[in-house]
Amino acid sequence: MVGVGRIGLFHVQTLQALEGVVSLTITDADTARANRLAAELGVHVAETPEALVEAGVDALVIATATPGHAPLLRLAAAMGLPAFCEKPVALELAAIDGVLREVERTGILVQVGFQRRFDAGYRAARDAVASGALGNLLVVRAATHDTPPPTEEFVARSGGIFRDLHIHDFDAVRYVTGREITEVYADGAVRETDWFERHGDVDVAVAVLRLSGGALGIISGTRLDPLGYDVRLEVFGSADSVAVGLDERTPLRSVEPGAPPAGAGYAGFIDRFGAAYRSELAAFVNAVRGGGTSACALDEARAALVVALAADRSRAERRPVSIEEVASAKAVEG
Repeated sequence: MVGVGRIGLFHVQTLQALEGVVSLTITDADTARANRLAAELGVHVAETPEALVEAGVDALVIATATPGHAPLLRLAAAMGLPAFCEKPVALELAAIDGVLREVERTGILVQVGFQRRFDAGYRAARDAVASGALGNLLVVRAATHDTPPPTEEFVARSGGIFRDLHIHDFDAVRYVTGREITEVYADGAVRETDWFERHGDVDVAVAVLRLSGGALGIISGTRLDPLGYDVRLEVFGSADSVAVGLDERTPLRSVEPGAPPAGAGYAGFIDRFGAAYRSELAAFVNAVRGGGTSACALDEARAALVVALAADRSRAERRPVSIEEVASAKAVEG
């Protein structure tokens, strides 16, 4: 396990509870934190990622800050180790394409941490679309509203709201609908937290998507939601409509007369998606032990990143941007 911050610590605890894991070694850039956690949790500790893999492990789980993802995946490829990597794998296409080449050359298993693919609601929505129960797909509406906003230090190296926050929505739309996103028209603003502007970022964002087959998508996001962590996906078809994330803890207050009061909202992403995080790591461990295939391969991460980059360009240039404009070999080469 490389990186034991907030999500890394949760992953450590998940791995410890899995039957297929008999030994766990952690490392972190903050060596004091790694040593303290190792003592508290009863796991091994290594000084560096290189020392960790050289000591002999069967697989690598990567939960560092984003700049560490690509180098660590290349390390895993060089050592022939299966790897699980948090999103986004990289912030630029050239970087993720370099990793893809190394992974393809060595043939290692890589699973990317788009945990919504393991959430029961998202899976049920995907099944409803795939079965034809919704009829002709009309519109998809996705929302990710954070609480509280991330730290300025995190935002400074996050790649911005589309590559950090909404990359989950872009992946979820592709996963649930089975369609590709072909065009993006995006915008954003700074509404609450002024320092976002210092980093060329925004704390609220919207995007209109065009999907293959003609359906449309709408995405909204905020870095602050006073009622709680709000992640939803709604799929509207000609025969039926379904919603994910609409329950007694949805942090949205109805003003209709007689409507029940909103319950306590989700405190954050682990509160909302804890079961999905556990399921994705269980799938990774099972694939490593059983020689299975990746539940979310690197090409899926690349596809979501391309949409995020198109959204960034759209916001900057205030125009619709096609995915082909960003994803083509000519565009990647500059």
